[in-house]
Amino acid sequence: MNSATSARACILGCIGPRLDSEERELFERAQPFGLILFARNIETPEQVRALVREFRAIVGRPDAPVLIDQEGGRVQRLKPPHWPDFPPAQTFGSIYARDRTEGIAAARLGARLIAAELAALGINVDCLPVADLLHPDAHGIIGDRAYGSDPASVAELARAAAEGLLAGGVLPVVKHIPGHGRARADSHEELPIVATPLAELDRTDFEPFRRLADLPIAMTAHVVYADIDPGRPATTSSKVIREVIRERLGFRGLLISDDLSMKALQGTLGARAEAALSADCDIALHCNGSLDEAREVAAAAPRLAGEGTERAKAALERLKRPVEALNVAEARDRFSAMITA
Repeated sequence: MNSATSARACILGCIGPRLDSEERELFERAQPFGLILFARNIETPEQVRALVREFRAIVGRPDAPVLIDQEGGRVQRLKPPHWPDFPPAQTFGSIYARDRTEGIAAARLGARLIAAELAALGINVDCLPVADLLHPDAHGIIGDRAYGSDPASVAELARAAAEGLLAGGVLPVVKHIPGHGRARADSHEELPIVATPLAELDRTDFEPFRRLADLPIAMTAHVVYADIDPGRPATTSSKVIREVIRERLGFRGLLISDDLSMKALQGTLGARAEAALSADCDIALHCNGSLDEAREVAAAAPRLAGEGTERAKAALERLKRPVEALNVAEARDRFSAMITA
């Protein structure tokens, strides 16, 4: 059964490395589209595999999305000693600046290696690549997570990473559409407001997302673009989603909100989920594992229907087994040589 045919329009987290009885009951009843994992859910490879298997058994969908943020650098949930470290996106931008071909190849191979790690655990969605631009005067929440400041090179490197994930049987999620790079605040803590005129945003920050509009999934930015909708961040702005993300940028894939529990948003978790879905996000994302909050989000999220179902199906249809087996040891050696050259 395709996960899009019976799921509710939400992705939820869990609180620990194993599901408790209340979480099992919630997932069975609510049928969330997917599960997202964080460091608090990670102990050993076998434990992660068991958690993933249990979630899919509970919802009764063997292809149910299981997501993780495995970017490299500061944002990677799988860490040594069981999993290798990966460099931040900025490393690939530096290689690209010296040798465009090598930079693209390194970004693709790094993502292919990440996909191999994830696929071995049953994780089939990675919240990568970050297509936000680096702006020196912005808050450091993006920082070295960005490939660079040039829209064209960022788009090339982000596409290479997405291709590496897809080649390894993992769906990429491009973030944070239509661009978090100019934010002068961390949306985990407060609501960023970007006053840059639309024409300038369209020429710069929005451009990588336009070039990546064919990717299967994107995640919104909890950022207010004052020249477009001064009253709402992108996640809850139908104007930003419809006129910018869907029309101006041409993104037709599955649109997931950023984490609704972040402090950039206001109101109850149910109200936040309702606002995001009413604004035309396809999926409401709740990450922190709070059971009461997750229940609110699930109660506010309807079953996937209409265009949301079709976009979810289209995304899942791009999940394929790797075409070629990867010699991981050889690929790691080659990758290490690339990033240390």
